[in-house]
Amino acid sequence: MNDILFSCRDAALGYGHRPLLEHLNFEVRRGDYVCVVGENGSGKSTLLRSMLGLVEPISGTVECPVQKRGGIGYLPQQTDAQKNFPATVEEVVLSGFLNRGGLHILYTSAEKTAALMNMGKLGVLELRNHCYRTLSGGQQQRVLLARALCAANSLLVLDEPVTGLDPTATQELYKILRYLNEKERIAVVMVTHDLAAALREAKTILHVGRSGWFYGTVEEYLASNEGKRFGGND
Repeated sequence: MNDILFSCRDAALGYGHRPLLEHLNFEVRRGDYVCVVGENGSGKSTLLRSMLGLVEPISGTVECPVQKRGGIGYLPQQTDAQKNFPATVEEVVLSGFLNRGGLHILYTSAEKTAALMNMGKLGVLELRNHCYRTLSGGQQQRVLLARALCAANSLLVLDEPVTGLDPTATQELYKILRYLNEKERIAVVMVTHDLAAALREAKTILHVGRSGWFYGTVEEYLASNEGKRFGGND
């Protein structure tokens, strides 16, 4: 049981008394790679907000024990203001440690070392003194992923991480996520409209729709009614 990072048990998720998702049952364990797919407005963002502890379930239970101990890193969709943030790459990456709680007046030596290691993993170490807003979209996403790794030690949650990236940067990001998942056993939960990539990269698919939801392996999803219908429209 200790490797369960997140779980929904008969959960209804939504706002007020209007659920977008009902009777949701699934869990994320260390080393999982889950892609969340489905139509716009079906509840994908609500699910992510629930994982981050920002939305309480209407009914049922939602548990994310690693969120309480700084084990979850979040990569949101970027706004134009965030893309133009006037800070160095190293400052952006180090700010991930603020998500772990506590009062940070100065970063510790261990945190600075970890930030350098994460920048190295993501291939942005040589950019550490560059201004974040001068970077390309792909470079910015790698910096933000390094920041998320500073916030996380077991679970990454990503919201449409390849939006706006060119094909080369997109494939580089998928390659990095694959390495983190397979070699470091960091669980990945990613909302995406890139169904082809979801079927290629994920171990498990969570499809959410207005008529219900599906959770299972890629092979099970392709054989399901949801997979046949949604995949055929992709």
